Amino acid sequence: MSIRRVFALIAVLTLTASRLPAAQPAASRIEGHHAGGAPWVIDIPANWNGTLLLYAHGYSPAVDMRAPETAPRGMRDWLLANHYALAASAYTAGGWALEEAPRDQLEVLQAFTERVGAPRRTIAWGSSMGGLVSLALVERAPERISGALPLCGSVSGSLGMLNTALDGAFAFQTLVAPDAGIRVTGVDDDRLNATRVQRALDAAWQSPAGRARVLLAAALAQLPAWSDPQSAEPAATDVDAIAEQIRRTFVAGVFVPRTDQERRAGGMYGWNTGIDYRALLRRTQLAPLVQHLYAQAGLSLSADLARLNAAPRILAHTSAVAYMRANFVPSGAWRVPVLTLQTTGDGLTVPSTHGALAELTRRAGRSAALAQLWVHGAGHCTLTSAETAAALATLEQRLDSGRWSVKPRDLAARAADLAGERRFVDYKPPAQLRVCGARAGSCRGEPAPALESR
Repeated sequence: MSIRRVFALIAVLTLTASRLPAAQPAASRIEGHHAGGAPWVIDIPANWNGTLLLYAHGYSPAVDMRAPETAPRGMRDWLLANHYALAASAYTAGGWALEEAPRDQLEVLQAFTERVGAPRRTIAWGSSMGGLVSLALVERAPERISGALPLCGSVSGSLGMLNTALDGAFAFQTLVAPDAGIRVTGVDDDRLNATRVQRALDAAWQSPAGRARVLLAAALAQLPAWSDPQSAEPAATDVDAIAEQIRRTFVAGVFVPRTDQERRAGGMYGWNTGIDYRALLRRTQLAPLVQHLYAQAGLSLSADLARLNAAPRILAHTSAVAYMRANFVPSGAWRVPVLTLQTTGDGLTVPSTHGALAELTRRAGRSAALAQLWVHGAGHCTLTSAETAAALATLEQRLDSGRWSVKPRDLAARAADLAGERRFVDYKPPAQLRVCGARAGSCRGEPAPALESR
């Protein structure tokens, strides 16, 4: 090869190399442990944009000693590539760790500040129970948290959410399986209790009367008419399809874990004193379906509601209520913006949970600080990465401009470089039947201290 051709080849290779994309510098990771042994993680991009995303994971029965995920599944690499710093902590206790988790998250935030630098902006976000952890952070440390993004979160707080489930469980035990050994409160083994419920549900489903009574319990627990992400949304007139959707989510959606909560609270924190189930049913979205199934089965709905109202009631311990209220029921008095993201067909964190958050925020006079995004889909935490990224962009736009832009068309255009569905819709969640606020004595039927001492 001639010298001229060698130099020409070198020139071509040099030009080609200059046109290749530069290799992205790798993100770095810092790992540590709390004094109790639970791990935490910080992920730092090469070119940090100044925003820290502080991620809170959901409910876990035990402490997980593995390094926690620093973002929702499938999003970590995209977020780092877009220059966000990420941080997360495993909680120093398992179960309903609303007492420990906010402290654990703030410890990670402090570690980030000391080792990396003070963030320009810190967004608290989390999935399921982690969404409620994020709200607790906003209320307890608004000077350190710029905004919150709960994803599929139990955002109404512990008392309203768990009392709504209790109403469904009480109806099921009373009307469907009074002799099956099922516990509504005082649960010593959540899994064993769920197994008993499943057996009773399967038996009840064999008859029209059993199905009607199960649907009454589901209506009081405010389960949605669509909950299985593998199934199409049933038509409003398709009674059998709606009933089947409810059957699939009934046990997990109504008989929620209680053993750890009652242990932490030191007694029964749920109650149904002062509750009129006849009046409650009239306010549910499934009331027409329940009436139809009762008529089809030849049962008296009025007689069953009278039986429910006459059944011995569950009386909570005021000290246990106080513990669950502190850990945690939001006040709604937001000092920073809060944006929620939820599917319309979540059978675990039911849509009325978000209706309760809107009501608590309205009562506090802070409605302008809250926006709620809805995805037309079923299942718990079945949000796509594109939908989650679009929600993040929406919250950041609010932080930058001071205004919300939450029309479905606007949302679908955000985070365009992420693949995945964007199923945003306009949706108004049902009002929660048992809204329960952060102020002691603010909830219907709440026990007064004098009652506990008798």
